[in-house]
Amino acid sequence: MAVETFDPRTAATTRVTDAPVTVSPAAVEHFRRQLQKDGGARAVRLSVKESGCTGFMYVVDLVPEMGADDIRQTLDEGVELMIDRGSLGVVNGTEIDIVTEGVNRQLRFQNPNAKDHCGCGESFSVG
Repeated sequence: MAVETFDPRTAATTRVTDAPVTVSPAAVEHFRRQLQKDGGARAVRLSVKESGCTGFMYVVDLVPEMGADDIRQTLDEGVELMIDRGSLGVVNGTEIDIVTEGVNRQLRFQNPNAKDHCGCGESFSVG
């Protein structure tokens, strides 16, 4: 997987080989289908925001282009994952999968930085 970072101050793009996030083939396929359905989005963006009782929650958005503070990670099937640079310290090393439980399908985040999760599963803390 290739990862690109863009520095808006210098307009330079840097390409590195270490991917900060691992995405399972099932999750890549899920993202690909969501992008096809949307029509205007060209990438999936991962970030975190302060929320819930333990601190952070994941935010996954479909976006039309790379933002100035995004790190681009090219996944299989041409899917682009944009990672918010400000969230990188929290999500670095995370594995994203999609799981089916009964009739429900949801993204599952295995984050080595998460030290605690709330009871409802919506938020987590890092330590």
